[in-house]
Amino acid sequence: MKTSNFDYNLPTSLIAQRPVKKRDHSRLLVLDKEKGSRKHHLFYEILDFLQTGDLLVLNNSRVFPARLIGKKEKTLGTVEIFLHQKKEVKKTSVVWECLLRGKVKTGGHVILSKKMKARLLAPIEDGLWLVEFNLPDKDFWQEIEKIGAVPLPPYIKREKKNEEDKKRYQTVYCRSDKAGSVAAPTAGLHFDKSLLKKIIAKGVKIEFVTLNVGLGTFAAVKTEDIEKHKMHSEYVEISKEAALSVYRAKQEGRRIIAVGTTSCRALESAAEEILKTKGNINDPLLFWTDIFIYPGYKFKIIDSLLTNFHLPKSTLLMLVSAFAGQKNIEKAYQEAVSLKYRFFSYGDAMLII
Repeated sequence: MKTSNFDYNLPTSLIAQRPVKKRDHSRLLVLDKEKGSRKHHLFYEILDFLQTGDLLVLNNSRVFPARLIGKKEKTLGTVEIFLHQKKEVKKTSVVWECLLRGKVKTGGHVILSKKMKARLLAPIEDGLWLVEFNLPDKDFWQEIEKIGAVPLPPYIKREKKNEEDKKRYQTVYCRSDKAGSVAAPTAGLHFDKSLLKKIIAKGVKIEFVTLNVGLGTFAAVKTEDIEKHKMHSEYVEISKEAALSVYRAKQEGRRIIAVGTTSCRALESAAEEILKTKGNINDPLLFWTDIFIYPGYKFKIIDSLLTNFHLPKSTLLMLVSAFAGQKNIEKAYQEAVSLKYRFFSYGDAMLII
């Protein structure tokens, strides 16, 4: 299967640069994957497509201010440090895998604030470096909350730091103790607290998983043969309660609706363990996943998927094509473009049922 099969033409004017004023007033394209039919709604009308007994699974990971700007200690040249994965916690420092922009060399130091300095340990691959920060873990997190910026995707253009993004590039249900994503699980951005209350009142069960979205979400597929593409690993947590709830819904024939490709990947990665244990796990499932879902994949857990509109040739577009059928997605995207839907992170949504 070829990467070029997942390309499409998108006018840049349709790439959403800011969120709509009210979270639940985005547009919603509803795609029936069996019939191939499409309907057009506003997001808050998702209530009409949810049923009593459905299980809605949300990713409660929180985006942290992973983008740091500093000056090289000797030359004062600017260096951008994009935090990716924490690798080691020491008594007085932490080591992270980071993406660096700027002319740097091994052993160099970058001044980030009066308190924090980074030492560049060694390059790894694809622009990634091991970087040691001179603060213990707790102090490190406090400092990046002060000096870091929300790491918006490169297709969202900002001339300067926008305070609105700190609030709107987070879901209303993210948890502060689940900070770890460098990009938002964007399908969840459309929910506000009022809509979630209405969903629960309708008899829909809600469970949460955690998948910390990594740099791989921005990574282009560079191979024409998609089977040769290597996914970056992302950290997942699934509680005992969530695992049991998912298993029971599956056994009882109730729909499991994944909110976002991240929730989908978390559930499908854990499918074998959840089904094997009948959901009765002794401890939370904590693991790293590099699952790559593309057409031909047989879904084991999810029955429906809520998602945004994804970049051409992206692994996320391949995932939704696997779930809904490639032709269905092609037609839905063509229609969304013609009707001027808003695309990507701050854009509109699609419910695949």
